[in-house]
Amino acid sequence: METAARGLSRHGYASLVLERVASEAGYTRGALYHLFASKEDLALAVVRWVEETWSAEVGQPAARESDPVSALLALARAHAVYCRRDVARVMMTLRVEFAGQSHPVGRAIEEIGDRLLASCADWIAAGRRSGALPPGPPPREMAHAYVGALEGLVIFLAGRAPFDADLAERAVRGVLGLPPAPITADAPGAGAPVPPAQTDA
Repeated sequence: METAARGLSRHGYASLVLERVASEAGYTRGALYHLFASKEDLALAVVRWVEETWSAEVGQPAARESDPVSALLALARAHAVYCRRDVARVMMTLRVEFAGQSHPVGRAIEEIGDRLLASCADWIAAGRRSGALPPGPPPREMAHAYVGALEGLVIFLAGRAPFDADLAERAVRGVLGLPPAPITADAPGAGAPVPPAQTDA
């Protein structure tokens, strides 16, 4: 699954070559077709696999937090960590590729996104009821803003540990109307002096 996910992340669905996936995974083309009847079946299996791994590493730990605000912040940080792997980009790649199309892969990704938005909206509504979050736009709109800010940030900062997770939390804190959290002070390069600008003499 990881080999196919990496191929979809890098090349997209339309450009994915099954022979290349089979070769990189150590299978013959026939063996791959024995497992998956078509490229669509393979892509759907990858989408399910990514959802399962994301849920185990990000969604479920966040849901175990003691309060909704902690859940939203934990999800942001864990999502940034998850996106350090190139296979994590598969959902974003396929979402863009299938935008506006009626295709089984696109519909599967849309359903996963809808479930994430619903969870975030529920946490936001619960946080407002408890007084932990300030009032604002409807929870569903806030959930869209939360996910949009988080995904935009990890696209540009993926793999830049530990600042990706720190800045993911700061970004969603801003969307949610919470005070910012400090950047990790002991991270490599943190607090390093900035060299003076070079000027032509």
